[in-house]
Amino acid sequence: MRIVSLLPSATEIVYALGLGDDLVGVTYECDYPSEATSKPVVVKSALPQGRPLSSREIDDAVRDRMDRKEPIYVLEKELIHQLEPDVILTQDLCRVCAVPSGQVQEALEEIGVRDAKVLSLDPHTFDEVLEGIRAVGAVLGRAERADEIVGALRARVEAVRAKALRLPSIRVLCQEWLDPPFAAGHWVPDMVEMVGGVNLLTGKEQPSRVVTWREIRDANPEVVVFMPCGYYLEEAEEEAAQLYRNAEFVETPAAREGTVFAVDATSFFSRPGPRIVDGLEILAWAVHPQAFPEPPEGSITRVER
Repeated sequence: MRIVSLLPSATEIVYALGLGDDLVGVTYECDYPSEATSKPVVVKSALPQGRPLSSREIDDAVRDRMDRKEPIYVLEKELIHQLEPDVILTQDLCRVCAVPSGQVQEALEEIGVRDAKVLSLDPHTFDEVLEGIRAVGAVLGRAERADEIVGALRARVEAVRAKALRLPSIRVLCQEWLDPPFAAGHWVPDMVEMVGGVNLLTGKEQPSRVVTWREIRDANPEVVVFMPCGYYLEEAEEEAAQLYRNAEFVETPAAREGTVFAVDATSFFSRPGPRIVDGLEILAWAVHPQAFPEPPEGSITRVER
């Protein structure tokens, strides 16, 4: 079987299923496990490259392309044609996150690849993230292995949930972007609830949304977890330092008590794959550090004023 993954999370699932050797194409963002970086890259970014962009510059560039109805990602159509994939894994959840499945279907028609099966992974909830592993397993002939993986992940989830039920509720803001500020949605509210938190400013099964600094202040978060989409820990730390420059943020209980954290969002929160359960355990410690084990180094850090 020849598999093309247009999602970093799908790439992780393919490797977890033991099918890394069958993966013939990935995106430029597919970097876990490290073996994925040796695969042909069939998706590149259409955003400006070169110097690092600020969060505002990235947001402006994305909005500009979306307003002009231009793609954010570029498919290497001729390469996909040469690879002759049997299965292509993609999504429709977020145009900013990956190539939408509709664009993939159009590209396949254009280049004459009509026999490939396209599976779109579009989780809105934490449970749907885990069930996505089963969906991939079914398409790739690894249903039994997928069941084993999901079973082990669910056991870890239930261990967190059971312990959190005995703990006090904490008001938690998961902030997904700095400028403009976004509150994290999709599966993140489920994660906050499972670790014994009260999720602020977004609803369950709803997308992330732009909020104001006044809304953040008025929500009175006791814990803030800064998880900018697409950022690793070092990048998130650099951005998070700017939080304390905002007078309204400084008024929050989290800022006053020093319970503001930055996390490796790319690895553990942004990508809806197997490591989302690692993210749950990281979040549990941030909300209830006295009750849960401290996460591995390099996954979370406290943001000092």
